[in-house]
Amino acid sequence: MEMTVRQMLGQKMIFGFHGTELPEEFIELIREYQIGNVILFLRNVESASQLRRLCGEIQSLVLEVTGYPAFIVIDQEGGIVSRLPDDAVNVPSAMAVSATNEPENARIAAEITIRQLRGLGVNFNMAPVLDINSNPSNPVIGVRSLGDDPQQVALFAQNAVQAYKNTGVFCCGKHFPGHGDTSVDSHLGLPRIEKTVEELEQMELVPFRRCIDAGIPAIMSSHILFPNIEKEDIPATMSRTIITDLLKKKLGFRGLVFSDCLEMAAIQEYYGSANGMVAAIKAGVDLAEISASLNLMWDAAKAVNEAAANGEFDMEEIRESVEKILSVKKAMVVQPEPLFCNRPEDHKAVEIMHRNAITHCSGTVPMLDESTFFCGCAVYRASLVGNSESAVLPFPEHMATAFGGEGVVTSKDPQDAEIRAVVEAASRYRRIVLGTCNAHLYPGQLAMAKALAATGKELTVVALRNPYDIPLLPDCACKIAAYDYSAACFKALEDVFRGGTMTGRLPVKL
Repeated sequence: MEMTVRQMLGQKMIFGFHGTELPEEFIELIREYQIGNVILFLRNVESASQLRRLCGEIQSLVLEVTGYPAFIVIDQEGGIVSRLPDDAVNVPSAMAVSATNEPENARIAAEITIRQLRGLGVNFNMAPVLDINSNPSNPVIGVRSLGDDPQQVALFAQNAVQAYKNTGVFCCGKHFPGHGDTSVDSHLGLPRIEKTVEELEQMELVPFRRCIDAGIPAIMSSHILFPNIEKEDIPATMSRTIITDLLKKKLGFRGLVFSDCLEMAAIQEYYGSANGMVAAIKAGVDLAEISASLNLMWDAAKAVNEAAANGEFDMEEIRESVEKILSVKKAMVVQPEPLFCNRPEDHKAVEIMHRNAITHCSGTVPMLDESTFFCGCAVYRASLVGNSESAVLPFPEHMATAFGGEGVVTSKDPQDAEIRAVVEAASRYRRIVLGTCNAHLYPGQLAMAKALAATGKELTVVALRNPYDIPLLPDCACKIAAYDYSAACFKALEDVFRGGTMTGRLPVKL
């Protein structure tokens, strides 16, 4: 492999941009620093045809500049973290898939996603999430996790990983060594987990070990402090003890190590994104990512090249890392295969999964009609990892359209005056259906549920995202867990409220 230092370092960076076409400033950055990889978000997506064309332009540019094709990376977990256009198929959240209690569904969901990505020209998916959501107050993982039991998470995740083999699309497990036991979102702050390696072995590391055994090609690091493992005040992404000693040596991982985005507050505000990228590469990360800020990308690319010039990197290790990257690139999809995308049978499979995930937690399920009052908040961005906008019709309006009655959309954390107005509007109806969306994190939603229960009317509450709302809701209510705030999920609920049975099982303890 005859490459300059700049060419090698360019293969180790992943950058993103704003807009649905490649900006000139971004093209200039690619050319200047020989950047070999690009990450896409919903901000880059309008339609399947547009995304296919964009991926083709990215591949042409990177191949021309570097001599090698690009990793085109996306976070397509399903559920709350879905980046694909409407004319492609988005699968349910990981927790919804797990709630079906059929491990085979993890493979099916992965295969559906692989077909979409092959059809669009994307070749690296930042999924599955391997975090065990052991902390109900976790503000960033929740339904992105397969549950709180390490064996179940490992079993479902392993099924997903095996689906990617020999498809030309690669997957990446995250967030090593585990983001499930945090109460801080690393997009907004710097989480801390006080566990030892021995404690992680009993919980967090179980899915990572199983997926390594299953041949997972890549693992993403987390921006979390583990003070009982790494003595310096640095997060996992920047820690050689965690990335090289724990992941590569102790767990025997031989694949690619990705960093989570180094623009996140856990890195940018505490260490600086450019310093974070240099430290991540020193720690043993193969591919380091900055996803949005052009200025930060320029600074980081410059810092990485200066660090190399100053002798800060083990250049033999860099060379081995780049050889790994290029060996994976030989096996990936470069040209889109449009016939794989948006197949009717994949839409149908997703409908079935949503339907089989719906979980009856308590109470008698009503049959709905025009004498029903529907209320609850619209979908919102629960974390910076979620999409910034959504075209999903709010749950109350969707259900009122389906059954008649009235639908009132509330704020995500309603206060006394709004709650009184909702209760007054509900008084004109025979029964009430409330949709919550992480009410366990928003006391106003719980207060509204309590006020609606106090009316004495028949009350049903559907937890449309995390199921942790369920035990906090009034005992008199019929309670249902649905795990997803999406039109496909609402369609599944329509069937339930027309008398359909529910077979889903809670993947977490309440």
